[in-house]
Amino acid sequence: MATAERVLLRPVTVGLLLQSLLLLLLLLGCCLRPAAAFPKGCYPSEEEGLKTFRCSNARLTEVPRDIPNDTNKLYLDSNHIPFLPHDAFRDLPLLLELDLSHNTIAGVESGAFRGLAEHLHSLDLSSNRLVSVSKDAFSNLKAKVNLSNNPWLCDCRLQELVRTVELVAGSSGGIVCDSSAQEEHVGKAFLQVIADTDLCNVYKKTTDIAMLVTMFGWFAMVISYLVYYVRQNQEDARRHLEYLKSLPSKQRRSEESSTISTVV
Repeated sequence: MATAERVLLRPVTVGLLLQSLLLLLLLLGCCLRPAAAFPKGCYPSEEEGLKTFRCSNARLTEVPRDIPNDTNKLYLDSNHIPFLPHDAFRDLPLLLELDLSHNTIAGVESGAFRGLAEHLHSLDLSSNRLVSVSKDAFSNLKAKVNLSNNPWLCDCRLQELVRTVELVAGSSGGIVCDSSAQEEHVGKAFLQVIADTDLCNVYKKTTDIAMLVTMFGWFAMVISYLVYYVRQNQEDARRHLEYLKSLPSKQRRSEESSTISTVV
């Protein structure tokens, strides 16, 4: 009888062992998930109690997408990032510092820093390839910005940008005119230029002059056409009168009456 009971209990025991093993594997699968796959050369750390994500010299060509969303300090310096698209940092609501220096950034799309206005207090865009950026790209941004060592075009657009953002202390001298509509500004510190010249007012005057020249050109064309039209009609009228004088008197009177009525 005991032998029969053992034979019956053996399948039940094996089944329980298999269920326990399966449950254990499920638990291990939940707890031992692989670490986040960060781009090569990027790693998270903690500095002075702040969660930091470093991607310096990582040969990046774009802003990484898998940055931890609780990051406080983000270093993307010394890479090959050429452009900052719309919502490039939208998933980083706790970001305090952003270092994008020493890249190849030549364009910043409006809304690139959307979502960072409330917390970000430091933005480094120095040593890039920025020539001209709309002030709208920095809309509502309260961070102190470093724009030095870029090949800036000194014009009204740059003047509006500099007056919109708060520059990092001591960095303004590094904003130098690499090019300008006025040759004498090239090589000068931009703040020195706008201290002597309102570039937006100069642009407005230039635009007004261009409009006046255009209007004068159209006016001259209209006057020329009217003069030509009047002279042409006078010449036709003179020829017609000479023709009438050459006709017999009765026919001439009839033609003259017709001509006068037509003119009237």
